Amino acid sequence: MTEIVVLPHHEICPDGAVVEAEQGETVCQALLRNDIDIEHACEMSCACTTCHVIVREGFESLAEADELEEDYLDKAWGLEPESRLSCQAQVSDTNLVVEIPRYTINHASERH
Repeated sequence: MTEIVVLPHHEICPDGAVVEAEQGETVCQALLRNDIDIEHACEMSCACTTCHVIVREGFESLAEADELEEDYLDKAWGLEPESRLSCQAQVSDTNLVVEIPRYTINHASERH
């Protein structure tokens, strides 16, 4: 199992967390499975930016983002070079440290 360290987020994960993820699982799936309620308004279909994360460690272990993901990332709040849509970033055997940005461009929360 691969570890994902989630840095503290004022609403979603105030104390931060460490979760285990299976190889091939997306970061979003792993967070949701571990009760970290990251927004994912498009149901993980790569059609929005609400699950945007910044990969602070382990970024190089992820497959490159495809053109569709890159197009959506361009619209994300707080975009950084290590930004990914968590619904598209598949975990490998390298541990990750991720930060959930403070804001999204989503105008209405669609908590599931």
